[in-house]
This record gives sequence, C-alpha cells and structure tokens, in this order.
Amino acid sequence: MLSQVYRCGFQSFNQQLLPWVQSTGLSRSHRVQPSAIRHVRSWSNIPFITVPLSRAHGKSFAHRSELRHAKRIVVKLGSAVVTRGDECGLALGRLASIVEQVSVLQNQGREMMLVTSGAVAFGKQRLRHEILLSQSVRQALHSGQNQLKEMAIPVLEARACAAAGQSGLMALYEAMFTQYSICAAQILVTNLDFHDEQKRRNLNGTLHELLRMNIVPIVNTNDAVVPPAEPNSDLQGVNVISVKDNDSLAARLAVEMKTDLLIVLSDVEGLFDSPPGSDDAKLIDIFYPGDQQSVTFGTKSRVGMGGMEAKVKAALWALQGGTSVVIANGTHPKVSGHVITDIVEGKKVGTFFSEVKPAGPTVEQQGEMARSGGRALATLEPEQRAEIIHHLADLLTDQRDEILLANKKDLEEAEGKGRLAAPLLKRLSLSTSKLNSLAIGLRQIAASSQESVGRVLRRTRIANNLELEQVTVPIGVLLVIFESRPDCLPQVAALAIASGNGLLLKGGKEAAHSNRILHLLTQEALSIHGVKEAVQLVNTREEVEDLCRLDKLIDLIIPRGSSQLVRDIQKAAKGIPVMGHSEGICHMYVDSEASVDKITRLVRDSKCEYPAACNALETLLIHRDLLRTPLFDQIIDMLRVEQVKIHAGPKFASYLTFSPSEVKSLRTEYGDLEICIEVVDSVQEAIDHIHKYGSSHTDVIVTENEKTAEFFLQHVDSACVFWNASTRFSDGYRFGLGAEVGISTSRIHARGPVGLEGLLTTKWLLRGQDHVVSDFSEHGSLKYLHENLPIPQRNTN
Repeated sequence: MLSQVYRCGFQSFNQQLLPWVQSTGLSRSHRVQPSAIRHVRSWSNIPFITVPLSRAHGKSFAHRSELRHAKRIVVKLGSAVVTRGDECGLALGRLASIVEQVSVLQNQGREMMLVTSGAVAFGKQRLRHEILLSQSVRQALHSGQNQLKEMAIPVLEARACAAAGQSGLMALYEAMFTQYSICAAQILVTNLDFHDEQKRRNLNGTLHELLRMNIVPIVNTNDAVVPPAEPNSDLQGVNVISVKDNDSLAARLAVEMKTDLLIVLSDVEGLFDSPPGSDDAKLIDIFYPGDQQSVTFGTKSRVGMGGMEAKVKAALWALQGGTSVVIANGTHPKVSGHVITDIVEGKKVGTFFSEVKPAGPTVEQQGEMARSGGRALATLEPEQRAEIIHHLADLLTDQRDEILLANKKDLEEAEGKGRLAAPLLKRLSLSTSKLNSLAIGLRQIAASSQESVGRVLRRTRIANNLELEQVTVPIGVLLVIFESRPDCLPQVAALAIASGNGLLLKGGKEAAHSNRILHLLTQEALSIHGVKEAVQLVNTREEVEDLCRLDKLIDLIIPRGSSQLVRDIQKAAKGIPVMGHSEGICHMYVDSEASVDKITRLVRDSKCEYPAACNALETLLIHRDLLRTPLFDQIIDMLRVEQVKIHAGPKFASYLTFSPSEVKSLRTEYGDLEICIEVVDSVQEAIDHIHKYGSSHTDVIVTENEKTAEFFLQHVDSACVFWNASTRFSDGYRFGLGAEVGISTSRIHARGPVGLEGLLTTKWLLRGQDHVVSDFSEHGSLKYLHENLPIPQRNTN
C-alpha cells in the first residue's frame, strides 16, 4: 500500500525552521495549553467558545448559518495558496496564518484535516539550490577563474521535485502546529488506495485513529509515484471519483470520512458566473446542483493541476455525498488571516454549495430588483408617486384589523420568550392611534413629494446656447435596518417612494409578522403604477454584517435601532456610507434665569414621555445658583414621583452630604427612567460639557434671557439645538417632514431628522450645440459667461 504515516520527522530542519517560526510570532508563548481547551479561546481578537458539536452525517447543511455546527472539517489548500508567486518556495506567512486558524478550530473540539499542495514547489526550491551550488563548485574547480559563467538551470521534473519536497513540507507543518500544542501526521495516497477495498479500510482506520488522538492528518497525493491523469470517466456517482489532483482527493476524503464541511481555498474569491476579471463577472454566493449551465469557466490558476471547473465538479460530488462545501480565496492579504474561521462562523465568504434552494429570491437578486424598480419609480410623475403613498396611507387604516392581529402575534411571541425589555416591547407594539398617526404622516410625505425628484436647484449659462442645470435625483438603493419598530417600515417606504429610491428593508425577527403584512400592503400600493419590486423585504437568513458588504448593490445604509446596532453597522459597512447616530446623549441646561413654571414640564416630557427614544433627555445640567432653591426641589420631587433613578455627576455629588449613586460615565445613554444630574457655573461651561460628553444629537437650554439663549443656540454644535422646548421635538413628523428615516449626527449630506430631502442627491445636466473646450482657450472664439439664470417654478397643482 502506498499510504504511509509520517510523524515528527522534522528534527533535521529545526535549526533552520525555528528562527523563522520565532520571527513570524509563532513562539511557544502562543501555544494553547491543554487545560484551557474547554474555555473561551481567542484568535486575532475574535472570541471562540467551545460548544458541543454533533450532527448526524448524511445530509449537507442547507444554510451558511449552520456551518458553525460542523464537527469534522477538511481544508484543501490549493497550489496557488501554498506557493509563492515565483512558484519556487512556500508562502510562509500565509501558511502560518492557515495553521493558526486550523489550530483554533481544532482546540474548539473540532476534527480538522488538511489536504495540501506544496511539495513540488518546496522540492523545486531545494533542487534549484542544489543544482546551482553544484554547478558553481564545478565551474570554480575547472575554470580556474574567480568569475563564474552564467548558469542555466535545467527543467526540473515534477515527480523529482515532489520527492525532494515532501519531507521538508511536512517538517514545516509540524514545526508550526507544535507552537499550538498540536501534533500533525502525514498521509500520502494515490488513486489506487481508494479503489482497493482493503487499502480503503486501512486508510479509513488510520484517519479515524489520528482524529481520535486529536492529531491533525495532513493528506497529499503521492506525487513522486502518481501516474499521469487519465481521461477516464469521472465524477459519475458517489462511489466513482478518480484522485487526479488535490481537489478530487479532498472531495473523496471528505465523503469517505463523512465530513461535515469541505473548505477549498484557491486564489479567487469563489465561483463567478463568468471568468473572474471579465466585465460582467459576478461572484456566486450560493451554488446549487444543476446551475453549471449558467457558468462559463476560465483557465486554471497559475499553478496546480485543476482549475475552477475541477473544483466545482469535486465540490458537487462531495455535496452529493453529504458534505457541505465552500470555495473561497486563501491568498488575499486582507481576508486570508481569518477566511477559514469566518467560513465556519457562517459569514458570507466565497461560494457556498447547497442542495436547498430558497423559496424566494436571494438578497442579491432583491438588490437588483430594488435598483431596477427604483429607477422605474424615479421616472414616474410626482403625482403618480404621491398617489402610491396616499393609497398606502389608506391601506394602513382600511386593513387595521389585519395589521393589529399580526402585531399581536409578535407581541405574544416576544412576551412568551421573554427576550425583550419593556421599552422595546413598547416600540414593538402597534395601536389604532399609531396607525392613524402613520397615515397622517404619509399624507404629509405625499404632499411634499410633488417637488422632490427632478427639482432644478441651479441654472447657469456657461456660454451662448450652452446651459447647465443642477437637479435633484434619488440616491439609488437604500438599505434600512431596524429593530422592534414595525411602524418604521411604512414610514421609510413612503420616503423612499417619494424620493424615487429603491429600498431593501431588514427588520428584526421579533416583528416578523407585522413587517410581513406591512410590506405586502406597501407592494400592493406600488402595484397601481407597476413598480411593485422597488421595495424589498429581506426575509433570508442574511446576517447584518453580510448585508453591509454588498457595496455593488447598496448606495446608503440607514440603521434604526440601538446605539450598539448603529456602531456594529458602521464597523461592518465596507465602502457603503452609513447615515445615523451611534448615541442619543441629549442634554438640557437649566439656566439661572429659567422659569419655574416651565422647567418641570420640559424635564418631565423630555425624560419620561418615552425614555427609550434616541431623543430622550439623558443629562440635566443645572446652574450652580439654582442649588437648594425651590426650583431645584421641584425638579427633584418630580423625578422621584416619576420613579426616575438619579445619577450624580462629580461636581453635583461634591455639593451633597448624602448623594445618589455617582455616575460611572458622563457619556451614557440610559434609554430608561434614569438620568444624570451635573452642576455647571455658566452657560459657557454647559456648552463645553455638551461638546465633551454629548453626541451632537439634541441639546436644550431653558432660560428667560434671550441673549443667553441665542448664545447657546449659536455655539452648541449639535444637529438640533432648542430653546425652552422638549428634546422630544427632534423628530421628522414633529418637524413637519411627514416622517424620517432616522436622525443623523454626521456633518456630510444630511443632519438632524432626515426626511425626504435627505434621501436625494444631485446630478448636472449640460445642454449644448456642438460645444468643445478648445473653443474657450486663450485663442479660441468663445468666452465663458457663467450667468445665473432664473429657476423655473414647477406646477404642483
């Protein structure tokens, strides 16, 4: 039998390998101690928790999210992944990263196996060195001259290279895995080993025994003796696959060992519908059996035996045998350091092979539909868009009973599971009054939509018969992600319709029933003008982080939810702008000249009316002169009656003998019946405090001194700054915008409550008559005029 187990054969290489291992950071201080294996592990600042892993083999995983349950995993490293660009040597840094990831997964309790290329490249490097050394010695002996002739290196036969490189390759892997207290074992196989029943049983038994002992098997075709690939019938059934390259070897091994997951790493992102690099090539997220006809394969990679077509055939064969498969890029420097762990975590990396087709369109298809539908929506007349929104407003009241019934199911499920706090349950709840308010807001949006898309902002006569216009246009496709707020769906949909934008909606699962019926009603309203697909509700198992990577489909992300959600989206978004605010730390400064009659009403409304809202009051700044006055006592008494927990700021606590609990941070958004009280000496100190600890959301001054108020209004650098008004007025509906997609604290494009205007951008239209730039040169016949022209008024009746 040509299979052999090779273990711990690296002693002769230690003196050469260990300095490199230490230089790459793989020192023994990084070893995972056996006593820590059952606890939380970390790699590259990503926590990994050991969880029970068990699954009955026989059927592949249907969804990416299920990959985290994979127990037995085969990782196939293609030649392009393992070798350097010159094909003469190994990519040591890349290999070190792969070994680290495999070790992390192994120490989680998974059973990892490697199918690796690289012996030929490693051997080629060694043989080239030996040949050059030999030639230089002979020339030095025979020429009698110090100057050596140019030496030609003969073509090296692959089998000889493999024979010379196998021991070195394995010694390198062994040295790397040793740093993580993991032992590796080498197994060399050929096609004959799988076709001889006794050898198959021996191989199977060897692999199972190694896995039982927590050893990582490293498997490779025995390229030193393997015969040339024959054009025989291949991949025609579960029991027939020739081991012609490491792709087919990995597939055969995965099925033989009843593996849960096969990860095939190559030098491309995954499977494309046409050769990568071609103009229309698109990465296929999920590939299903039978989709081969829709794919055009290109040439194979720069090294290795097989191309993408061989990988796809091997992947489908493994999938048929019950093993899930992902093909991904193992060479990209930005992702190779975590590509394996990302795949196992279920992240959208590479191409996932699945036998289960989703009932509806993929999120990529939904993005395309939203874009084409949005473009069609933008071409409608303003009156037609307004008609759609009016129809949606009517449906909210006409179908009230069905909406409330669906919302009742969401509330019952949330209460039954006990996963939502009281403030979030309040956000989740819909009522007749909420629906009526929604309908009123939608009609306001419809009225304002008459002058949205295509509005001329500027007209300039560049030269005679050369006129320039700047007009409003939609942004494109919006992705709105919202939590526990089903009323957000019709609001955002109406704003997208009015502004001619395509829309992708991702709601929380706690509002699934409510979101479903509200989306159906939205599409019913859109259907009256044939643009039903402009608004899409994402119902697939897409993670928010994966949606944030669709930079070719989405033009703007708008998060609606907790500050943590906003921060996570801002961190995950790759190349897509995010509109929103991470926190709503709203302040109210009570000046020494504040009115006793006004202050308690303003504080109560700002803090207690809806404490979970982002525009709720979080920090109350009080002028020092008001301490121990009846006004101050009234504020404290009112907060106690409303059961608001008070946290004392450092200066406020210093004035009190027995103070409330001192605040842990002055930069806190409580989102509940809690408030921080701090003392300041002047309006300038209040402004400085707001700039240091606020979030630029909404800040208020309460005073009867107009000069002080105007100073505050002009100097506080926040999206919304109020005088003698509740922070809760910071809202699109209350501003008369009809509704809002959110409140933005950014300084670019839109700030504060973002309504219809914030969802528009502009483009330039230039109308000429055979004008060329050379006519305006120093010796040209034309001169620039740059005259401002009157803007025509649109008829909105």
